[in-house]
Amino acid sequence: MAQEKVILVNEKDEQIGLMEKIEAHEKALLHRAFSVFVFNDKHELMIQQRALSKYHSPGLWTNTCCSHQREGESNIEAGKRRLQEEMGFSTELKDTISFIYKAPFDNGLTEHEFDHILVGYFEGKPDLNPDEVAEWKWMSLEAIEKDMQANPFIYTEWFKIIFDKYYSHIQQ
Repeated sequence: MAQEKVILVNEKDEQIGLMEKIEAHEKALLHRAFSVFVFNDKHELMIQQRALSKYHSPGLWTNTCCSHQREGESNIEAGKRRLQEEMGFSTELKDTISFIYKAPFDNGLTEHEFDHILVGYFEGKPDLNPDEVAEWKWMSLEAIEKDMQANPFIYTEWFKIIFDKYYSHIQQ
């Protein structure tokens, strides 16, 4: 099986190359990514607890799903693909904003991403992929914000960054 590659980009999100995912995280190179935020009709956000087997941030709570675009894949196509792979459902997504962040991890890897925020709506229960997701729940943004302040160590770094800096863009 071929190793998954990420799209290396410059600060304008222009592709400058491809690299195996782990190598890009070891070298902290800027690459394209996306973060999906799915809401229900009560304006609650579906969040997931990452599987304990994940190579970074295992067991931490985060947004509905996230990953990396494949070469030739649009942000929306990538978001829909990964939502189906991780959470077992599909929904329409809207590409909202993008930003660059850098977050080092205890295991020596670093996320350095040009992250696209995708927003969608869904009513129902996901069909979790246990290799990716341990648990899920609906939470209001206000409840997440309070819990993040009280228990910041249980949330992923990128989710905290998005929540802190881009709250108004994910608010529905």
